[in-house]
Amino acid sequence: MLSEKLLKHLNDQVNFEIYSAYVYLGMASYCESIDLSGFANFFKVQSQEELFHAMKFYDYIFQKNGVVTLEQIERPHVNYENIVNVFETGYEHEQVVTSRLYRIADIATEEKEHATISLLNWFINEQVEEENTFNTIIKKIKRAENNPAALYMLDDELAARVYTPPTTNA
Repeated sequence: MLSEKLLKHLNDQVNFEIYSAYVYLGMASYCESIDLSGFANFFKVQSQEELFHAMKFYDYIFQKNGVVTLEQIERPHVNYENIVNVFETGYEHEQVVTSRLYRIADIATEEKEHATISLLNWFINEQVEEENTFNTIIKKIKRAENNPAALYMLDDELAARVYTPPTTNA
């Protein structure tokens, strides 16, 4: 059984993952508004991933005989300076997600809640990939910044991204 403290943090994370999906949908909207539909697709897929993450926490809470508490979701930011700013904001958001997961992992470790530690290891490994993806795209955008053809090639590359849910229960 989960402690009250751990359950609260896991519930907060369910809500934060849903909020993250909303944040990325706002970023997709911005990209669509500046005619970068491939970049918008990247963020739509990112939004789908975040909802998957929310449901992974949701299911876990119930598997551990807890109850999920859904909260009101804050409206996301939808106006950005430019495409670099969107991705830098997304990168910063992923760093916040990582710090939140570390905090929950610290609590689970203190409480010797090994099942939760196992779950969180999956998310922590996922965050290495998430932060690297954003950082890599930021570098590519900055290199393409003064070259519209290169920016549109990157837009085409991101248009091909599709969401594929993980096939394992890990």
